[in-house]
Amino acid sequence: MDPLWMLETPAPAADARIPYGQEAHQFGDLRLPSGPGPHPVVVMVHGGFWRAKYDLEHVGHLCADLTRRGYATWSLEYRRVGHEGGGWPGTFEDVGRGTDFLRTLARSQPLDLSRVVLMGHSAGGHLALWLAARSRLRPGEPLHGAEPFMPRGVVALAGVVDLERAHALRLSNNIVEEFLGGTPAQVPERYRLGSPSALAPIGVRQVLIHGTEDDTVPVSISADYHARATKLGDDVRLIPLPGAGHFEVINPLSREWPQVVEAITSLM
Repeated sequence: MDPLWMLETPAPAADARIPYGQEAHQFGDLRLPSGPGPHPVVVMVHGGFWRAKYDLEHVGHLCADLTRRGYATWSLEYRRVGHEGGGWPGTFEDVGRGTDFLRTLARSQPLDLSRVVLMGHSAGGHLALWLAARSRLRPGEPLHGAEPFMPRGVVALAGVVDLERAHALRLSNNIVEEFLGGTPAQVPERYRLGSPSALAPIGVRQVLIHGTEDDTVPVSISADYHARATKLGDDVRLIPLPGAGHFEVINPLSREWPQVVEAITSLM
């Protein structure tokens, strides 16, 4: 089977597509397991280097797989580079608002908010870790929120977890500079407030899963983040996947997928 089949094959439909805001891209796809619940929840943040051309459809396959395994999944869409209001700060604001919306969802849906894991792939891995790090932002700083929803843990799949490093490597035609609106020298506060590496320690259990042959986001970004966050006192586990590239971690038919499932289970 084509290892990228999930990027080109329509995913099973969600149970509901629910807006969490008024903008066109402020919505999420909710999938619920069978049974009365309340169900543990995986909040999924898709990747695509924060660009408008990549949406949440391709992670529908993994969300459907997790739902069959007993997890409710809340897959977030959000404004991206190329959308009005996307990038800094709109992308951050949207994923924050979408995650906090779990409290509203739980009023009508059988969700167990004491068992929530955030998960993201690639640029979504950056956003998932940032969501867990939001409590580090101080009042008066951009993107600070009064009561950010805190998960039990975070799984970053091939995550772009250090924005300064990603900028230095000029990943994806230097997308980080476009995403944040400047270089680290021009907008240092955005890199300080928007990068999980700069916000560490974030005080939430984390699992980083990364293919050793990833030629889109090098595994060294996760390895260096793991070393830094661990030294600062965070509970971080790094799972390198020998021979794997960038997309095996979101392919529910891959040999690597059971390790993703195990990571989620371990954090619940």
